[in-house]
Amino acid sequence: MANKNVIAGKEAQVKDLAEHMKGAKLILLVDYRGTTVEDDTKLRKELREANGMCKITKNNIIKRALDLNGESALDDVLEGPTAIVSSMEDYLTSLKVVYKFSKAHENYKIKGGMIDGKVMSVDELLTLAQLPSREELLSKLAGSLLQTIAKVAVAIDQVRIQKEEGAEA
Repeated sequence: MANKNVIAGKEAQVKDLAEHMKGAKLILLVDYRGTTVEDDTKLRKELREANGMCKITKNNIIKRALDLNGESALDDVLEGPTAIVSSMEDYLTSLKVVYKFSKAHENYKIKGGMIDGKVMSVDELLTLAQLPSREELLSKLAGSLLQTIAKVAVAIDQVRIQKEEGAEA
């Protein structure tokens, strides 16, 4: 029979994880099988810089935490070794870090996840990860606006030149 202290400790783990999942913008379940300690350390460092974190937890605890939050859609991906990648602030930055890492390490795979409490498929997550960052989009917008402004300035200058030529004649 299991020790009452062990059971209480696991119940506390489930509650803590469930609370963490409620507040997280991003929850990714990933298969880390075959990842070296060195590679895992690099990934965790990059995730910390992106205000994310990675934690290896037993599937049973993850499943119970998801059930506690009323989410059972991810139960089918909880097979084999599973790590939880989460971010409390910005989901896109951490998602891009994991995507970049999974491209470089073929054994590291995204199994599924949630963004702002909504369950997302692997395809949806990969599509989001491939989108340009906010800074890239803003720079493209700024470039487009500057290009348009430059064209308007050239057109106005041409009108000025035509009026000056018409006044001289």
